[in-house]
Amino acid sequence: MSLQRTLIWDLPTRLFHWTLAGSFVLAWLTSEGDEWLSIHAFLGYLVMGLVGFRLMWGFAGSHFSRFASFWFSPKESLDYLKQVAGRTAPRHVGHNPTGSLAIYILLVLAVVVGITGIATLGGEEQQGLISGWLSYSQGRLLKEAHELAANLMMLVVLGHLAGVVVESVLHKENLAKSMVNGFKMAEPGTPKAKAQWLAAALMVTAMVCFAGWWFSYALGIQTHTPAATSQAQSTTVEEPHVKFVGKALPDNAQWRDECGSCHGVFYPALLPARSWQKMMAEQSQHFGSDLGLDDATVKAVLAFMVDNAADKHNTEAAYKIDRSLAKTATPLRITETPYWVKKHREVAASDWANPLVKSKSNCAACHVDADAGTYEDAAMHIPKAPKLAPSAARAASS
Repeated sequence: MSLQRTLIWDLPTRLFHWTLAGSFVLAWLTSEGDEWLSIHAFLGYLVMGLVGFRLMWGFAGSHFSRFASFWFSPKESLDYLKQVAGRTAPRHVGHNPTGSLAIYILLVLAVVVGITGIATLGGEEQQGLISGWLSYSQGRLLKEAHELAANLMMLVVLGHLAGVVVESVLHKENLAKSMVNGFKMAEPGTPKAKAQWLAAALMVTAMVCFAGWWFSYALGIQTHTPAATSQAQSTTVEEPHVKFVGKALPDNAQWRDECGSCHGVFYPALLPARSWQKMMAEQSQHFGSDLGLDDATVKAVLAFMVDNAADKHNTEAAYKIDRSLAKTATPLRITETPYWVKKHREVAASDWANPLVKSKSNCAACHVDADAGTYEDAAMHIPKAPKLAPSAARAASS
């Protein structure tokens, strides 16, 4: 019996397939850099939404998209794998038994990765759907589970890709291409898929609307304008930053006035309480100067700093700074804490020399939210050195 070109995969199924694949790859690539956290979290929520759609479409979609068309037992999947090894595996118009098992495993793992990701975001970052439900330590533990599930999912994806290649060679057909255009060669009478344009349009609309909402409303969008630091600079550079809108931390006008009168304020969460206590006890020798604060002022400012110190774990940075310190360590410089050193070890010397940075104590140059003390991962961006006007450049080089 001759085969004829038949639409097997409807458009929503193909959109799901490629969007899920692309989202997972991008989420994998953005999993390490703190500055990509907002993108990574968006992709995680998108994957969860896609899985939810696929579960619904497994009952409402076209014939070969329904779970009923590729529901095989584990034994059938194993037997088919043996047939593939012996080059005797029969061709399936829809999903074959081993491929169907991979799909179910991927869907389960995607849910596990998504749930542990939401838990990690809620615990370690104190952001997202369950912000504040978990402690930083719980979030850190769930992050390990999140990474393990993601690694397992990557292994299954690689196995799935290998299966697609083997199946394509074995049966002399391009399975990847069929998932792009939806067509495969099939016998007459094979159930044909409908294009499902309306469902596909609704699917795309939902994803676009979610992306628009996420990057416009779910995240805070700020513009960071580093201040010029010398007369030779004739311009400043405005750089947009996207960060999670975090919880507002306690503030104190007297602390801000006293500490901010000489330098940028360093929120108390950046050092443990014992450091602030020592610093105020030695205020007459404060890095070569005498603060000259009266007892009442010292008491009020110190109370605020102790109540919001690193050992209170009010922020992710506070939690990690505190964990990095030995209980007997009493650093007086934030730049001496092991966590700070670790986080800044890859900052190039040229970045420190940037006239918009200049000093390791100039936190606000790279952290948009330094003044608020939250130090969100996605709010960090090293500014580019401004381009000097020709006359200023000549003056600087002379």
